[in-house]
Amino acid sequence: MLTDTQRALFQGTNFAHLATVMPDGSPHVSPVWIEMDGDDILVNTAEGRVKTNNMRRDPRVAISITDVNDGYRMVAVRGRVVEMTHEGAEEGIDRLSRKYHGYDYDGRTPGMVRLSVRIRPEIVAEM
Repeated sequence: MLTDTQRALFQGTNFAHLATVMPDGSPHVSPVWIEMDGDDILVNTAEGRVKTNNMRRDPRVAISITDVNDGYRMVAVRGRVVEMTHEGAEEGIDRLSRKYHGYDYDGRTPGMVRLSVRIRPEIVAEM
């Protein structure tokens, strides 16, 4: 569904913003590290966070990603969460940290349980 040019934004070190739906229907937006797996978008988060609870209750999400080198180049995706799993999530956060910072993730806290979220794009727009 994403073009090669659009996919390149997700594969680069560009920050994305993930919008989820709060229980009252209002939006909640969080900056996230992001990667692609085939045509799906992967986000890594942790249990207990607002976005995690929102996605469990309502799988509809939107993602906006902007080119770090050209703030006027962006892609917006609307889609659905199709999977949330702990499997591979610890390795995933290290992979993302290496992508964005060059080293394994150093923000772990006692009791933190990582979660890998798979999002299937449904509508894609580019500016």
